[in-house]
Amino acid sequence: MAIERTLSIIKPDATRRNLTGKINAKFEEAGLRIVAQKRIKLSMEQAGKFYEVHKERPFYGELCEFMASEPVVVQVLEGEGAILKNREVMGATNPADAAPGTIRAEFAESVGENSVHGSDAPETAAQEIAYFFSGLELVG
Repeated sequence: MAIERTLSIIKPDATRRNLTGKINAKFEEAGLRIVAQKRIKLSMEQAGKFYEVHKERPFYGELCEFMASEPVVVQVLEGEGAILKNREVMGATNPADAAPGTIRAEFAESVGENSVHGSDAPETAAQEIAYFFSGLELVG
């Protein structure tokens, strides 16, 4: 498998509960390296642009409000098959369906407040990483 990079976001419900270290430990235990990371507070406009792909969906406004409600940690994870591995570590979007030991099974509060975001494909990862990080910030 190829070495890949993927975007990870630790969402407001998790940063509010000081879970950043526990979540990062799960990524690192799975063999993913954090090659860029920063804690930021998204504006509604920034959240809206990032989630623009969901603009026509009924949950879009609520998602943007949630993501702008408190700080998030945006980071780039790197490793063999990082996109799929990250998604496995995160678990299913609905925490009730997430496998035991996954981030969402352990930490998510609901389907909407599910603690983490991860890119779903190489093209998406490249776009999402570029949204938050310059090439100079990727120090793997």
